[in-house]
Amino acid sequence: MLNVKSIRGDFPILQDPKYIYFDNAATSQRPRQVMEAVEHFYKTTNANPLRGLYEWSVGATEAYEQARHTVAEFVHAKEDCEIIFVRNATEALNLVAYSYAMTNVQEGDEIVLTVLEHHSNLLPWQMVADAKKAKLVFLEPQADGIITEEMLKAVITSKTKIVAMTMVSNVLGRVTPVANAAKLAHAAGAVLVLDGAQGVPHQAVDVQALDCDFLSFSGHKMLGPMGIGALYAKRALLETMPPFLRGGEMIEYVTRNSATYAELPHKFEAGTVNAADAVGMAAGIRYLQQVGFDAIEAHEKKLTAILLEGMKQLPYVQVYGPEDAALHSGIVTFNIEGCHPHDISTVLDDEHIAIRAGHHCAQPLMEYLQEHCRMEFRATARASVYFYNTEEEAERFIDAMGKIRKWLGF
Repeated sequence: MLNVKSIRGDFPILQDPKYIYFDNAATSQRPRQVMEAVEHFYKTTNANPLRGLYEWSVGATEAYEQARHTVAEFVHAKEDCEIIFVRNATEALNLVAYSYAMTNVQEGDEIVLTVLEHHSNLLPWQMVADAKKAKLVFLEPQADGIITEEMLKAVITSKTKIVAMTMVSNVLGRVTPVANAAKLAHAAGAVLVLDGAQGVPHQAVDVQALDCDFLSFSGHKMLGPMGIGALYAKRALLETMPPFLRGGEMIEYVTRNSATYAELPHKFEAGTVNAADAVGMAAGIRYLQQVGFDAIEAHEKKLTAILLEGMKQLPYVQVYGPEDAALHSGIVTFNIEGCHPHDISTVLDDEHIAIRAGHHCAQPLMEYLQEHCRMEFRATARASVYFYNTEEEAERFIDAMGKIRKWLGF
């Protein structure tokens, strides 16, 4: 069982007890250990990594590569060079689209997506399909977000070259069957690209066991700084892919008219790297490992159960996604009859409760839910918890939910 009170002591922004932060799917809060790791880098080894031969630069390089090793071990990559540091999951997915898909997808090929996808795992594939005259094929889940093996088999065919899907829906909180998707994709000769932005911060991930080909995730959703993330990719694929960006540090030798590129992983990390935030991301990972994902998942499910049970008692509240808290991953998305989600969020903010409202960068899913779930607006409100949230916060949130319609004049 988590000692949430002790954990909250590590998070400076959570020290004001009147404020409830339930927008963790957008970004998590940072413990002091992460802030101190970044500060320590700037205080002791602030130099350009990978370039200088003097003490500070060598120290910066060692800190940066140790951070890569931490990330590689975290997701169980075979080698450190299978981890490419990027700004965020969005950049990681664009890297795959430009460097892998633009080379390997041809006219008439198919790219399989789900309707659950965040725009970050949709727009790059729209670009590839337009450029290569390929076809996007969409898997439509059940209304509660469940994807069955039969659904996957129906859309993955011999024409499929890429299967791109989220590990966890950022709207419905539903965990997707990515291991089954990997098996079916590989049987068809395709690769599996996973958006792990909502999955990696909340569950233990083993890329070798999943057998995914690519996995993207962001540091800021898992206690780390903003502006740093990672792409995992199998080495055999990275070896064949051209650089995503060109410039300093990703080269081996340059002439006036040609260049040879650096070895992995540096071939994909052009320019001055974000070493301090990579160090911060690694510190966030170590914190999560210390807490333990079994404890994190159990606590999040307990909080989710409180939210779902409380909302069931309010007849004017509609919840999207599975009814069973065990099938959620810390995300509860809902609407209140007659109330626009933006108004719900604004009213809750007056009560010092932070949630997200809108289309959640998933407009095709909003259209799908409006069609299948009788949504009043093409938008929803979303409460998302993390392991540092408390049962008392969940209960206070439900209490406020019961008053929203009155506060809005109903």
